[in-house]
Amino acid sequence: MRRTSIYPLLFACLFMTACGTAKKLADTQTQQFRYEMECAGNGVQGTYLVKVWSFSNRIDVALEQCRKNAVHGVIFKGYTGRDGCVSQRSIARTPGVEMEHREFFDSFFADGGEWQKYVTLTEGTQEVIDLGKEYKVGMVVSVAKDDLRRALEAAGIVRSLSAGF
Repeated sequence: MRRTSIYPLLFACLFMTACGTAKKLADTQTQQFRYEMECAGNGVQGTYLVKVWSFSNRIDVALEQCRKNAVHGVIFKGYTGRDGCVSQRSIARTPGVEMEHREFFDSFFADGGEWQKYVTLTEGTQEVIDLGKEYKVGMVVSVAKDDLRRALEAAGIVRSLSAGF
């Protein structure tokens, strides 16, 4: 009678579970908007040049999240000015607009979503700080705020600047 060991099967199950957990954790981190954003200088007309810091236990996830967080920040947070930069208000100024249009924003910010059209990485601007259990990753990006505003206006998320006068 042939004897087989259960250990290879057990190892395979544990490995698959660990990989699935890591993927779920990375997916969860890309759905959380935990970041800091600051002015990085003056961009070309119609854009904001911002430095975004994202947090994750994986550098590659944080790097991708920086770009997404920059778009999120321009829409919902804005940023304060310093060192010759002017403060910028968020595009969506109505409280609760993110929850009110949750379905739109879930699709908009999905991996590979429309948000990617509005952000460009500035090469050579990445910084990584090891915080122990996670990394703080920063990069400078350019966000096409005028194009982003037009897209949100067309979707009925924000009102046109000329509306209401």
